[in-house]
Amino acid sequence: MATNKMLQQAMEAVESGTVKMPSTEVIQEAYDKVSFRDRLRKSIVSTTNILIVVAAMAILVAMLFLPVLRIYGQSMNSTLVSGELVVSVKNAHFKTGDVIAFYYNNNILVKRVIANSGDWVDIDLQGNVYVNGVQIEEPYLDKKAFGEPDIDFPYQVPDERIFVLGDNRDVSIDSRHMAIGCVTSEQVVGRIVFRVWPLNRIGPIH
Repeated sequence: MATNKMLQQAMEAVESGTVKMPSTEVIQEAYDKVSFRDRLRKSIVSTTNILIVVAAMAILVAMLFLPVLRIYGQSMNSTLVSGELVVSVKNAHFKTGDVIAFYYNNNILVKRVIANSGDWVDIDLQGNVYVNGVQIEEPYLDKKAFGEPDIDFPYQVPDERIFVLGDNRDVSIDSRHMAIGCVTSEQVVGRIVFRVWPLNRIGPIH
């Protein structure tokens, strides 16, 4: 009963002009605002989803092909310093002078490639390194050192192995020591190619 009375009062108000119905333009404007907000919301959701997918793909690519590694220890001073971040590239073939990262006892070590399978390596007491009888140039070293190897020189690199040395020869534990030995291809994470942190040392690794 009350509802009918209220409806009748509303109709009378409209007929008397007390309440004005909105014009078509006002209704269209309100509709456009609602429609715009709906399109904006959908656009934001769609863009966010795309960015998430792109970020996930970038992370996946980085993990599979361009791993980013943090340097620990002093064995590569001063080429690489503890705390620096570097990018490595998956590779299967390495030459003398390449810097590589490899797995060792659930850790990742970084050393420099000196010789490959079948090569003969020799190091004299002054720290000069010879591969197949030829002294190699090592401009990346601050200081040459023989170290404290527990293998005999000259030394032939076993089949399918890589002989590696750290650039800080006084302290580096590397292929001069049986504890590390020569590296297999299965151990290799990749070749270190670029330093990304700190910013004042950003650049390629040589």
